[in-house]
Amino acid sequence: MRRPAPLPSTPESSGEKGAATQATRRPSRPGAAAEERPGAAAEERPAVAEERAPAEEATVDAPQPTSTRDVWRAARARRKALRAEIRRFTQHSRRRRIIWWSSLAAVVVVIGGSIAAAYSPLFAVEKITVVGATSLDPSAVEAALSDQLGTPLALVDSSEVKAALLAFPLIETYALEARPPHDLTVRIVERTPVGVIRSNAGFTLVDAAGVALSTTPDQPAGQPLIEIDSGVDSAAFRSAGLVVRSLPADVRSQLAGVAATTQDDVTLTLSSGLTVVWGSAEDSGLKALTLSAAMGAHPGARSIDVTSPEVAVVG
Repeated sequence: MRRPAPLPSTPESSGEKGAATQATRRPSRPGAAAEERPGAAAEERPAVAEERAPAEEATVDAPQPTSTRDVWRAARARRKALRAEIRRFTQHSRRRRIIWWSSLAAVVVVIGGSIAAAYSPLFAVEKITVVGATSLDPSAVEAALSDQLGTPLALVDSSEVKAALLAFPLIETYALEARPPHDLTVRIVERTPVGVIRSNAGFTLVDAAGVALSTTPDQPAGQPLIEIDSGVDSAAFRSAGLVVRSLPADVRSQLAGVAATTQDDVTLTLSSGLTVVWGSAEDSGLKALTLSAAMGAHPGARSIDVTSPEVAVVG
């Protein structure tokens, strides 16, 4: 028996047949697959929408600057926060700098105020005190310096003080001491007389440097007569003056005369008649000790030679 012929199929349009043939021949692409499968594309698109939804919500929720004023306010807030941070980190250094500058300013104010006050009438001289005067009259020295009254202590002119004190030959040295607020102290050291020199004018009292201190018609009590022919500017006089100043007080009170022709032959005469051959002014301290010991050991001696200070020659 013969098999019956197959039934005829539904005729296809040329367009659909060509599309089917093209789909069969070309490899599938992602985009093409999506076009060919509308259902699958519909299934994937909701997932993408769900993933992008949070980002879109965040973008919508964040405040966005809408004007120039908002931008300016945001920049100002940022600068303000930056300044606050800078101040916080530099707090210690700023504090140290403030303390240092404050201390420096205080020192400048104190020094400047002190200098200004020192040169002002607030510290003017109102009282002058003379210290160290024994032979001199202190009131006479104070009167000679009265021109300094009313002068600020810092402006006392030492040259004017020196010129005023030159009228007192007994003053060898002096020193000025300012004692705020109003006292000026003058410390003086008087010259030490070593004897008198006889002249036509009388008896002139001199010190070891040959400075004439005073002249009187009669010989002052307690002052030895110095007999040196070469004058007060000679080496013999300087040597004699050093010898007299080195004598112990008990010997100095008995001294009646000093004679020398050179600086190496100084001779002393005591009121008791004792003659002391001294020699030069070298080792005068040791010679003075030797003389005192010899006078104590030989009270009736007429002469003592201490030219050699180790051994005294008693006669």
